[in-house]
Amino acid sequence: MRGPTKTFRLVATLVLGAGLALGGCSDQLNSAPAPAPTRIAFVPKIGGIPYFEAMDTGGQEAAKQLGMTWSTSAPASVDPAAQVSILRELIAKKVDVIAVAPNDPAALAEVIGEARAKGIHVLTSDTDAPATRREVFVNQATAKGIGTALVDALMKKTGGAGQYAIVSCGPAAANLNAWITVQKDYAATQYPKAQLVETVYAGEDQDTAANLAKELMARHPGLTGLIGECTTSAPGVAKAVRDAEKIGQVFTVGVGTPQAIKPFLLDGSCSQSVLWNVESLGYLTAWTAKQIADGKPLQPVNKVSLELPAVRFDAPSKTVLLGDPLLITADNVDQFKY
Repeated sequence: MRGPTKTFRLVATLVLGAGLALGGCSDQLNSAPAPAPTRIAFVPKIGGIPYFEAMDTGGQEAAKQLGMTWSTSAPASVDPAAQVSILRELIAKKVDVIAVAPNDPAALAEVIGEARAKGIHVLTSDTDAPATRREVFVNQATAKGIGTALVDALMKKTGGAGQYAIVSCGPAAANLNAWITVQKDYAATQYPKAQLVETVYAGEDQDTAANLAKELMARHPGLTGLIGECTTSAPGVAKAVRDAEKIGQVFTVGVGTPQAIKPFLLDGSCSQSVLWNVESLGYLTAWTAKQIADGKPLQPVNKVSLELPAVRFDAPSKTVLLGDPLLITADNVDQFKY
């Protein structure tokens, strides 16, 4: 029998070579790297306080479940320039989404515009900056809901009368200022016998809030109520009342995280905290960031998770709303671990 011809050997070689080449292509396709996960950078108002640590916990949980990365870059002070610097660093790192809680919305307008020009998505959470190029605001609760709940809680203890004062945090914080506006208007119409005597600002420092509250009680001997407008001033004003031995004479309410405000709820120096589930706010922030990065339009009602089955989105204001305020008392404070 004759051996293979030259022509046969050439064809066999070509077929074998083509098969190897195709196999190589297949191996290359199978080993192609997976797309990089969406990178979300969260910039809170300040680092080292339980409120934003709880938001970070919620964001990390969402990242784990949704297959993305979440990092937090927190300023050491509430100086707006510190946030501007952090945002510029994140722009240089080319993150996919920046979620920021602005200390001063106007101060961030330019750098938010810079991020958007570079193709980086920007959303606000906890505090809005509506006059900027941010794409959406993740709101914890409506200003009306928070403001009226704080006033009602205080007036329930003071009998709807007497002098009261507000200890807020940053003077340019849009969310706090919106709540204060609601409180003033609501108290004026619903509790005409009550008088707001002063509003002061403590930054994001609990000790400063306590000192300011003591000064308010000294300046206004007839003071019967104090509102701590943020999660550092709420325990601050309660501590001032405790230190001054005026529990039962000067009543306080505020926006306090559960475990930070718990000792003051238990001894009566704080009557009630008006808040929301902060970890859920962090989760919702991360989820919203992922939708924006993926180009998925937000619906009027969104199923975010089992715990957040019907989150509403208001298209005209570009606002995602977590829900109604949460009223925290001595009876339910231990339901929350942050």
